[in-house]
Amino acid sequence: MTAEKFFMHHYTAVTDDISVEVRPVYIDGQSDIMSRKFVFAYFVRINNRSKERIQVLRRHWLINHGGYRVEEVEGEGIVGKQPVILPGESHAYNSFCILESFEGSMEGTYLIQKEHGEFTRVTIPRFNLRALGN
Repeated sequence: MTAEKFFMHHYTAVTDDISVEVRPVYIDGQSDIMSRKFVFAYFVRINNRSKERIQVLRRHWLINHGGYRVEEVEGEGIVGKQPVILPGESHAYNSFCILESFEGSMEGTYLIQKEHGEFTRVTIPRFNLRALGN
């Protein structure tokens, strides 16, 4: 195949009127089968369907390398930001991961602070990653 990107499925999870949509993409041109390096981008949209302002404070990911190992990633914000999302609005971003196997999965949570100080964990849906062959 000559295409650089291969779009996969769309995944959604809803927690307390906050939906998280993820669309993973396999990036063939940056992957190297011989080095066991399989590159995936993922596009995320966080939709605030609640009636109050929210802020994304932290992220927590579990990255499954096809059963070989599970990598845990936790840190402040998302791609260096702690976005505030107003009611009825959304925040979109993209990032990437490198798997050591041709298939795996990612899932996790965001730590959200609501307008009145309440904290909640919002589910990032489990999404499958699978390298598509030539």
